[in-house]
Amino acid sequence: MSVVAVLQVFGGWLGDRIGGKLLFGGGIAATAGLTLLTPGAAYLHVSAVLLLRIIEGACEGFMLPATHALISRWTPSDESTRYVSVVFAGQEGGIVVGMTLAGVLCAYVGWPSVFYLFGAVGCVWSSAWFFLCYNSPAAHPRISKAERAYLEASAELTAADAAVKPKTPWRKILTSAPVLACCVAKFSHNWGYHTILEGLPLFYYDVLGFNMSKNGFLASLPFLVGCFMLVVAGQVGDWMRAPGRLSTTAVRKILMSCGLVLPGLFIIMSGFFGCDRVLVVCAMVMDIACAQFAWSSIAVNSLDLSVIHAATLLGITNTSGTVASIGAPMVLGALTNNNSTRAQWQKVFYLTATIQWSGAIVYLLFGSGQSQDWDDDAESLVTAEEKS
Repeated sequence: MSVVAVLQVFGGWLGDRIGGKLLFGGGIAATAGLTLLTPGAAYLHVSAVLLLRIIEGACEGFMLPATHALISRWTPSDESTRYVSVVFAGQEGGIVVGMTLAGVLCAYVGWPSVFYLFGAVGCVWSSAWFFLCYNSPAAHPRISKAERAYLEASAELTAADAAVKPKTPWRKILTSAPVLACCVAKFSHNWGYHTILEGLPLFYYDVLGFNMSKNGFLASLPFLVGCFMLVVAGQVGDWMRAPGRLSTTAVRKILMSCGLVLPGLFIIMSGFFGCDRVLVVCAMVMDIACAQFAWSSIAVNSLDLSVIHAATLLGITNTSGTVASIGAPMVLGALTNNNSTRAQWQKVFYLTATIQWSGAIVYLLFGSGQSQDWDDDAESLVTAEEKS
């Protein structure tokens, strides 16, 4: 976990300086190649699989922070929420396809086919990425002059700012209340998200009695709805912060509150529905659907706080999310191991809701959607220019 955390921060810092094309595409290519090797490693020894998964996690540490290095250069500042939401909606779509296909492939072809198929798709995709993607509009050889001029004039990070490599104000960043609040919110969101992502198939199988093929589809259904809702949340967010409406800070806090408080309510409700399959599935769908409002706020908040250091900030906040994504399944397993009953799952749901509501309170008190004073640190910019 510590390796992944360090690499996410380093990947964000590096993305702010060299752009995100190589980091993101390279991360996909590396993880896809390692995925192809997984079945062979499984036949060799379990330790080989663990080693591959650790290396994959390390490679993935560069990927998400790199997205902000690209988004900041390609996105108009007044449309950042919707663009970020559309980009990350692909993650939800991937979960839907992955969980659905994995269940079918395991049932009718065999588990190794899951790794071979997804690994091959990742290799093909990364090849197309390196051909089609460019770090900035100025580097793209195939867009029109009018489009390039528009993007360079309206992007979050202008070409002039991107050319300057400022010194990273680590002390100011790591002691910034809005950054720390975003980290807490990210932790809370990821805890709830991964509780459902990792635990829902087990809950459906042990408590509701769904078979394997049906389990895959129903477990992916919340994320299918979530994919759509994330795009909606992005549109709503930018509409709310349009001139004459609400401030960016107010919008971020509203979306974060909806995305952390409501999922906590729905996950607790699902524990009281007994074995009523329809109500439980609907509650889980609503949980992930509402959680997308928080995701649309968390994912773009780094750009609000600092355009120049956006990828670095995303690496830091994702590190707190990584802790939650590891901790949530471990706690879930400890509470349900050899005792996967509805009563034990209610304990899981209560804990998850408590963490989500705590994150909402912290963000309401300390969160912000405004650029911080260290974002345009004149001393850092001068130092960087003198060195160049």
